[in-house]
Amino acid sequence: MTQRLRGRTAATAVGALAVAAVLIVALAGHRDEFAQALRGAPLWVLLVATLLQGVALLSRCEAWHTCVTAAGGRISRRRLFHAGGLGNLGSLVNAQVGAAARIAVLKRSGRDEVPKIPVLIAAEVPILAIEAALAVLSSYTLVGPLGLPWWAPLAGFAVAVGIVLGLRRLAGRGHGIWTGLAVLRSLEGRTRVLAFVLVAVFAQIARNWLVLRALGVDASVFDATAVLIAMVVLSQLPIGPSVGAAAVVVILGTGGLALTAAAGVLLTATGTAGGLCFALWAGLDVLARPGERARRRARPVVVAGSRPTPSARPVPARV
Repeated sequence: MTQRLRGRTAATAVGALAVAAVLIVALAGHRDEFAQALRGAPLWVLLVATLLQGVALLSRCEAWHTCVTAAGGRISRRRLFHAGGLGNLGSLVNAQVGAAARIAVLKRSGRDEVPKIPVLIAAEVPILAIEAALAVLSSYTLVGPLGLPWWAPLAGFAVAVGIVLGLRRLAGRGHGIWTGLAVLRSLEGRTRVLAFVLVAVFAQIARNWLVLRALGVDASVFDATAVLIAMVVLSQLPIGPSVGAAAVVVILGTGGLALTAAAGVLLTATGTAGGLCFALWAGLDVLARPGERARRRARPVVVAGSRPTPSARPVPARV
């Protein structure tokens, strides 16, 4: 696992440098315009954009907490948010590393209070499925910028609905890895996850639109949505922090290369700042509670159906 993570990190570093080099070459004749666009961004816009990124991360963690609890997890919301805040730093590499880091931190923190790792991986699937369905539903915003056929969003949405229905059937098995899909069994669970995912998505769309408009890019809410979809897709590739700039240039580059590249850089900066603030809170909160950590290490955990450990067995009295 460690070797694989190192390989992904190295690939991401190479990809990020390659994308940055392409952007530098493309902006060679627009340096002054690019620098002026960066300087022209109001401070309040950057602060609000960072706050919106924090709202998106918190909402997604709440959706994750709902999925983990439905799968049998007994870890507190606070400690799960710690894992989300610290693990999300891996998202600076790419989405897969971020998910793996969150699960690893949660498993280390929760011990026997969270399901096994395969179940935790499956618990991410309902969130990803809802995000994918929303992305496909909104993908008509990409028809113009990318020259897609008009029927592509409809076909993609049909596939997404079929996948969600298939996951619901698998969730009905209720054993093994499929326990991670337990949140899909109830209407309340599905509604709760959908609501928090929607909050996260709308916060990110608002952040995109705010930054684009602040820099003078003639972007609509639909353009901001298209940028978000492009960012999600490109985040699966090993290009690291270059995702923001690449996504904005791909979708809106015809409206001015310097402005769109600057907007992408600021989106990356505010997104990173939001993630770092979340991780900083998580780290400080963990350090501020040493007594709780000590009690958690010392408290014996008894799993239903297990035999008591030798130290827990009663010692017979001597006659």
